[in-house]
Amino acid sequence: MNHKQNKGMTKSVTWQNFQQHYLDLPELGMALDTSRMNVPDKLPNELEMLFRNAFQQMQNLEKGGIANPDENRMVGHYWLRNPELAPSTDIQTVISSTLEKIQNFVAEIHRNKIQPQKAASFRNVLLLGIGGSALGPQFVLGALGSGTDRMQFYFLDNTDPDGIDQV
Repeated sequence: MNHKQNKGMTKSVTWQNFQQHYLDLPELGMALDTSRMNVPDKLPNELEMLFRNAFQQMQNLEKGGIANPDENRMVGHYWLRNPELAPSTDIQTVISSTLEKIQNFVAEIHRNKIQPQKAASFRNVLLLGIGGSALGPQFVLGALGSGTDRMQFYFLDNTDPDGIDQV
């Protein structure tokens, strides 16, 4: 948007405030309007530097940068959602083949090719979490699950004593 197109608005305090507090970062694919947030005038410039730094650090991690120098390891849990983001074809291949094995395992359970010892089929899934790690899957199931799910899900997380009582 060209901020100078409407000359009648340029004198308004609101418009001037917007122009001063609008942060456009096209190379990051984002823009931020802090004009109605009661922030200091210098904040957009400070935010611009912080955003650029944060995105640069994120890009370094996505390319395989070392996140934990003590362990000399990359952080790539988000590669599990999109293996193509992994920094090498070896890592992409390992992730893709592992995901395929998991999908095949689940399909065999659903087709009853893998069965429990004392029943014809699995009916329940128990997800164990530590430190709140079960909360994300629990939220997604609540939002996207349906009454026609093939199995009943239960969640145990040490941060949720009420949930433990429910199971």
